[in-house]
Amino acid sequence: MIFYIPLFSYFCTFITFKIKMKYNFDEIIDRKGTNALKTDALGPRYGNPDLIPLWVADMDFLSPPAITEAIIERAKHGIFGYTCASQAYYDAIINWVDKKHDWKTEQEWLTFVPGIVKGIAFVIDCFTAKDQKVIIQPPVYHPFRIIPALHHRRVVDNPLVLKAGQYNMDLDGLKKAIDSKCRLLILCNPHNPGGRVWTRRELADIAEICYDNNILVISDEIHSDLAFTPHKHTPFACVSEKAAQNSITFMAPSKTFNIAGIVSSYSIIPNKESREKFNAYLAGSELEEGHIFAYLAAQAAYEHGSEWLDEAKDYIRKNITFVDEYLKKNIPRIKVMLPQASFLVWLDCRELGLSQTELVSLFVNDAKLALNDGTMFGQGGEGYMRLNAGTPLANIQKALDNLKKAVKTRQIG
Repeated sequence: MIFYIPLFSYFCTFITFKIKMKYNFDEIIDRKGTNALKTDALGPRYGNPDLIPLWVADMDFLSPPAITEAIIERAKHGIFGYTCASQAYYDAIINWVDKKHDWKTEQEWLTFVPGIVKGIAFVIDCFTAKDQKVIIQPPVYHPFRIIPALHHRRVVDNPLVLKAGQYNMDLDGLKKAIDSKCRLLILCNPHNPGGRVWTRRELADIAEICYDNNILVISDEIHSDLAFTPHKHTPFACVSEKAAQNSITFMAPSKTFNIAGIVSSYSIIPNKESREKFNAYLAGSELEEGHIFAYLAAQAAYEHGSEWLDEAKDYIRKNITFVDEYLKKNIPRIKVMLPQASFLVWLDCRELGLSQTELVSLFVNDAKLALNDGTMFGQGGEGYMRLNAGTPLANIQKALDNLKKAVKTRQIG
């Protein structure tokens, strides 16, 4: 009995350790030659195919084994004919959204869409006219600005306000920006690139303003599953009945489980009139029909991916902490906006005193790194760079060592 307790304690510790280490996120996997945008577009985009790629918003981790196994097993069947969504597919989404986000949805609210950016374009085309306006809150995911402009809608900027190291919505500015031509607001929830998880109060305020002004809200919630404790994602449509009846929500397992190449997005629309109008638009070009592996991957992810996701988020959070501590110690003029969600890290480089051209050159030409230029996210992105921390820690350490050396060589600061 004297030896039983410590042995039992050791055994439990061992089991806990093994559980924590079930998935190997330290494994470095060569993605070159797989047509991965992140690696194989470095030459055309950055002029150097050998940069450390920390730009495109996908991860360098193997997706959950359950997804791979489901795809392989289905492929063995050998017939890939016309496909319909199964009841299990819908149930997987409904159960996931309920369990993870406390949102009880209904099957009729759900419709497959071939990508969230495409979905945003469809909403713009379906619900607005060419003389009408779309509101965005920069700095923000760049297609929010690009897609409306390509559809000949005027984009109205209502910039976010930086307070105490985090972004806040400018509600007074929003009210002033609205006129009779404003018909749509695109909300990034959680925010990209800043990683902000909006509070229920903030979302409710947006819902009230937009409802009162007949402005439909698109809520892009692709990063919703990646919120870090104690922060909790709140679906926009949950905050009030006005929000539910005046919004179109887009979600997907793509960022969550690193399956962006398997297009598996979907819309959630509680309002019957809006849903029927949007679904009719999609059906007019058969855009609401997914492919075999889209349905299969989403179902497998939501049914079996929760444990993998918990471990991935723990690993990513440690990576982000490493970036923050490394920069504080070695390059204190670069500051991290600690994300409340997602594997994307917004770096404030303004204290380096460089022009944006010089800043990009420092990262690309001197440090041999491919990050996203902050200006691509619009107003307020000047002096910033976006770093993808969804990669093995060894890649991040090498990247930051390169950056440290480049700053020292340039004698910046």
